[in-house]
Parts: sequence; C-alpha cells; structure tokens
Amino acid sequence: MTVTSEGLRIELMESASGTLFDNGSPKLNNDGQELLITLAQELGKLPNKISIEGHTDSQAYALSGNYGNWELSTDRANAARRLMQANGLGIGQVTQVRGFADQRLRKSDNPLDPSNRRISLIVQYTVLNNDAGDAKPSAADEVKKPDDKNATPPAANSGKKE
Repeated sequence: MTVTSEGLRIELMESASGTLFDNGSPKLNNDGQELLITLAQELGKLPNKISIEGHTDSQAYALSGNYGNWELSTDRANAARRLMQANGLGIGQVTQVRGFADQRLRKSDNPLDPSNRRISLIVQYTVLNNDAGDAKPSAADEVKKPDDKNATPPAANSGKKE
C-alpha cells in the first residue's frame, strides 16, 4: 500500500508461487476471488470512490493476434470490478477501470517479474465537510482528482472553510 496524489493505492501482486488469475486469462482463480471479495466487503463500507487498474508483465501474449496485454490488463481490471461490485462494493463507487498492459512496470529492470502482473485498487480522496464536526463527506462533496490543482489530502485542508 502507498499513499499517492490520487489516494491510497492497494497493489495486489502476483508472485512465482501465488497468482490472482489463471495464466494468460482474465479469469480470477480461487485465491484471487477470495482476496477481492474480502476487500470489496471492507471497501464497500467506505464513502470513497475506487479506481481499478490492471497491469501485465512484458511477456508477449501469444494466443491471438487480436488480443494482447492491453486487452488482458483491461479485462482483468474489469473482472475484478464485476466480482467486487457483486460482493460489497457499491455500483456507484467505481469511477474508473483502467488497463496499462506492461507500461507501468513495478520492476522495470526485470519486465518478466511476476510482481509486474497485478491489480491496483485506488481508494480516492474525498473532501470532508469541515463544518459538520465529523469525518463523513456530505452528498455535495466531490472526489478529488489528481489533475485538480486545488486538490489536497484532507489532513492538509483542516482548518480551512470550504
């Protein structure tokens, strides 16, 4: 987990001994399903919006000329979204499903490393209603976007009137 300009990034990485998906497939295996269901049940309790990203390693996808790592990364992110929304994540919580193929490698010095194959969940920042005295956002609050020049983490915004 890392804190980024978008929010809390949760990286669900594959390893040589453990995977989330069937090899070369957008189909989640039992371990991947169990992990994503558990996260969906917890994240579904939050008011935050969620972005879901799919990433692959640099191994060329060889089954078809019309299907490659771009399609696989996007299909995996969408499979994660469908499972999570069916198991606790609110339908309106997901704001983006993105596929990055092998363009954002975790280990660029080893493009075939299994940890490059991953799903990233970004729990986006929310703007807090500072006048309410509690930490729950109101319906009028907006999700902060990384390209919003005025977006700051909630802690950095404390004490200011909106």
